[in-house]
Amino acid sequence: MAGKGWMYVALTCAFELVWVYGFNVASAGWHWALIVAVIMVDFQWLARACRTLPTGTVYAVFAAVGTLGAALMDILLFDGHFSMAKGIFMAVLVVGVVALKLADGRGAEGAAQEH
Repeated sequence: MAGKGWMYVALTCAFELVWVYGFNVASAGWHWALIVAVIMVDFQWLARACRTLPTGTVYAVFAAVGTLGAALMDILLFDGHFSMAKGIFMAVLVVGVVALKLADGRGAEGAAQEH
């Protein structure tokens, strides 16, 4: 069941990047309507992921992918500038999310052994 949860995490992360990109390029009313529709679908997938996976982990991955994706889109697509500080903080963000996932897995194993 958790495998399906990770599928929803992947979907919500991908759609988050779509609407973040949309914020940067939308210029007409129908663009904004499409962005709102994408956000609504995105949050449904986020909620579904939280049904089978720890909410803190799901949200941390969602927020990290959004943050990294937005920073990389800014640099690669919207003529933003890369700096060593940005690179370091993006790496710290990735390490933090991975560490959270690893810590979450250890907590679940410990709880299962106690019962």
